[in-house]
Amino acid sequence: MFRKIVAILILLLILNGYILTSMFDYYKSIYSKEISLYKQRINKLEEVVDEFKLEGLDVTVTMYHPTRQQTDSTPNILADGTKIRVHSASEYKFVAVSRNLLKKSGGWLEYGDFILLRGTHGKDGVYQVRDTMNKRFVNRIDILETPGTEPYKFTNATIIKKSMESDIVFISNTK
Repeated sequence: MFRKIVAILILLLILNGYILTSMFDYYKSIYSKEISLYKQRINKLEEVVDEFKLEGLDVTVTMYHPTRQQTDSTPNILADGTKIRVHSASEYKFVAVSRNLLKKSGGWLEYGDFILLRGTHGKDGVYQVRDTMNKRFVNRIDILETPGTEPYKFTNATIIKKSMESDIVFISNTK
């Protein structure tokens, strides 16, 4: 009698293992297909983001002065740690970007990146990302200006991320 109970338990254990293994394989195949679909969607989204990098992103451009009223208690130190001379701020060609544009918040820019700014009537050019704006701003660029510079705002500007290495190689190959 004891042997029959042990044999039945062993058969149940083997059957249970077979059923569970089959279920795991079934669910694995279902989730593998879903993961594959999500990877394809991610790749398509990355292609769209890459197009924005190449074609440019529409932004609002304003300016700020490195003063305690417009920054923090250390207006001569930017978000990336760069120290500036406050009364020569316009000479640096630095910008602050809204947080949504920074990689750490899901964007595509990092401190030190160069951007080409267009559509600003006199402020177009290459700038370097060195600072961050208040979190309430989205798709916005602030150009660092010397205190006393008259405020301005451009609502239909475009930024394009530039790779200085590839641009220098391109320029040097045109000779």
